[in-house]
Amino acid sequence: MSGHPRLYRRNATYYHRAAIPVDIKDSYPKTEETFSLKTKDYKEALRLVRVASVEVDRKFEEHRNWLLLQSGPMTEELTDEQIKLVGELHYHQCLKENDWERENRFGLQGADEEMADILFNDHTEAMDLGERQFKADGARGRVRPYVSDYVLTLLEGKMGVRLDPKSPSLHRAALEYQKAQIKAFHVARERAKGEVVETPPDPSAMSKADSSVPKLSDAVDQWVAEKSKTSWVDKTEKEHRVWMGHFIETVGDRPIDDYTKSDARQFREVLLNIPANWNKQPELRSIKTLSKAAEKAHKVGLSPMSYTNINKLLGFVGSFWTWAEGIYDEVPSGLFKGLKLQTKKKARDDRDPFTPTELKAIFRAPLYTGCKSVRFWKKDGTVVPRDAGIFWVPLISLFSGMRAGEIIQLYVEDVREEDGILYFDVNADGEDKRLKTLNSWRSLPVHPQLIRMGFKELLKARKADHAKRLFPDLELGDDGYYSSPFSKHFKRFLESVDVKKAKNAFHSFRHTFEDACRECDVSKEVMDALQGHGERGMSARYGKGHTLRKLNEAMQRIEYRDLDLSHLNNS
Repeated sequence: MSGHPRLYRRNATYYHRAAIPVDIKDSYPKTEETFSLKTKDYKEALRLVRVASVEVDRKFEEHRNWLLLQSGPMTEELTDEQIKLVGELHYHQCLKENDWERENRFGLQGADEEMADILFNDHTEAMDLGERQFKADGARGRVRPYVSDYVLTLLEGKMGVRLDPKSPSLHRAALEYQKAQIKAFHVARERAKGEVVETPPDPSAMSKADSSVPKLSDAVDQWVAEKSKTSWVDKTEKEHRVWMGHFIETVGDRPIDDYTKSDARQFREVLLNIPANWNKQPELRSIKTLSKAAEKAHKVGLSPMSYTNINKLLGFVGSFWTWAEGIYDEVPSGLFKGLKLQTKKKARDDRDPFTPTELKAIFRAPLYTGCKSVRFWKKDGTVVPRDAGIFWVPLISLFSGMRAGEIIQLYVEDVREEDGILYFDVNADGEDKRLKTLNSWRSLPVHPQLIRMGFKELLKARKADHAKRLFPDLELGDDGYYSSPFSKHFKRFLESVDVKKAKNAFHSFRHTFEDACRECDVSKEVMDALQGHGERGMSARYGKGHTLRKLNEAMQRIEYRDLDLSHLNNS
């Protein structure tokens, strides 16, 4: 194995070899990008091929951009700034060429000095003739056809502008080009007399350096600050900062308009070789950078992380670029579009619903039939803790499909009544509240089974205690989520009743509730409203959604025919 898909050896020498991507194969000027790395050393070749791959990918991306430019509409009119830049670019290029001529043609020493003098004199005479011609044309406002052709080439090659040859802007830009040429002739003649005139910096590079477009690291700080004020908790901020840091470390910290899809693909390739919890692997603990860890992991044969995790991390970094596209016009679009890996399983296969047998085991545990105390919920006893969060949260989820965090963060005032219907107002109106999406805001009628189990009595007791939260005994996690510590508790609970599997967890209640909705002929539209899934198409844009009465009619029909919970009814 070569250790890199583009590295191969021929006659003891290593080469870079890459097939032309299918989308540009028909128009690319080569059949493949193959060239010698000029080394016989494997480690050096591995380093060089990575560098070469980035450069070749950049060429591929530039060709894609060129094709996009050709396929897109032509520019009808240039701005004043663009016309000015035409002159600046040409003036810079003329003086760069003059620098090269003086160093490589006129500066010859020894036996070639006579030839250098002849070339110098001929060049000076040619400049005099050219300057007179351009001045004569300029005086009449005249542009020769070859000048217009040069301008069109410069616009496309240096500025990425495909100008319509019939545009009135072409004549103005060509005149600016001629003015720059006259100025360059004058400077070259002054240099020929011994005057020192410096070549100005490349205006395209200067415009990028002087632009208001920030470096990636600065833009990330702005993004994190904005998100942290609205929806992110400490854990979310840390995750996104860490992986944006790995991205910058992998591809470099540059102005955000300087990145291309090849940078995104390079990062994706690193993720394809990195193991889960890579910094805890004994072979990788001493390595500080993700790219080097990926290289070492591949070399020693460590198994990479799952496609699901890779897609999650691509999502972290991709979410920054989606945000940046909306903020900065200069940011290229779709850097991470299409990079996620195809998985064979459906989203619903990530978690299994609970089976009837598992539900019986859960709700026949000591917690629901009699335990020693809330603290010792595993042990048999006489206490059924009907005022404890660990008792109610699984039951509410079973009969509503609510997520653990949505239930645990409920305030007492979030349980409301309208037209005789008791319902949960699921919202994020509180500093300690957060919802997964905007569609998660919803009204959920309280299932009659919960009422039979004594939910109204619980609500009454909380109001009597002037409690703010419905389940004040369940604490907020260090990461800012109520669900984090509860998920750990519930995992231990499932283990205690011997039903824990790789693909079940608290979230399985949500799948179980959906199956119950289907079994009880609840329409998909109503089920989505109960679950907080967004509507699709035009229906999502009009109306206020399903009424509380309609949702309650559906909730009344939902039942678990194979599950007897009569022992939990409040007697």
